[in-house]
Amino acid sequence: MTPTPAVSDEVRALAPGFTHVVVEAHGLVNRPSDGESSALLDDAAGRLAARLGGRAPHEDPHMAAWREVYTAFGSKPSRTRNSAEALAGRALTAAGLPRINLLVDLYNAVSVARLIPVGGEDADRIRGGMRLVRATGEEDFVTVTGGAETVERPDAGEVVWRDDTGVTCRRWNWRQGPRTRLTEETVSGIFLLESLAPVPVPDVEDAAAELAGLLEKFSPGSTVTVHPAA
Repeated sequence: MTPTPAVSDEVRALAPGFTHVVVEAHGLVNRPSDGESSALLDDAAGRLAARLGGRAPHEDPHMAAWREVYTAFGSKPSRTRNSAEALAGRALTAAGLPRINLLVDLYNAVSVARLIPVGGEDADRIRGGMRLVRATGEEDFVTVTGGAETVERPDAGEVVWRDDTGVTCRRWNWRQGPRTRLTEETVSGIFLLESLAPVPVPDVEDAAAELAGLLEKFSPGSTVTVHPAA
């Protein structure tokens, strides 16, 4: 069973307008990026450009709200941007969006087109329940630096996703650790779509439905469930 993410009272107090929608998927088939997933990413970049209408990503009201929240927990949003803003910035360059693997390409496409942070975790690698908390500063965040595994500590008060083993994503949705990322061996995934006011909840649910449709299309026979917004 896929762990149900929980949001701590401290995070709710920091960002009262926070909403997340979970897409749970089993029986997935992942593979390297290909022409189909690349086309989705290119289309998402076009949808993003139309949405922004010439503005920079950080000028969008949703991205501005994320910057305010990042500042509130002590992070510098110009240096550690939320995942949607970071991807949007890359989408608008000549280099375009990175191609990672099919499943990551799918959720990145939805994130960029909708300008909503979306993350994907391998459900089989999560230990215990996922929870969004403010860090004590003593948690382990295992990452890879220069090809070698290293352990970092989040800043005290930093908002992080974690499980029973340690931090899975630092600074809310800025940097995912390698332990739970989606690989070509992934068969079960949990996808998180995160938003702040002023984005209406139905917009996030609609984005989740779009992602669910893509997962079902590219993994025929999979079981995909969109859980209610929380």
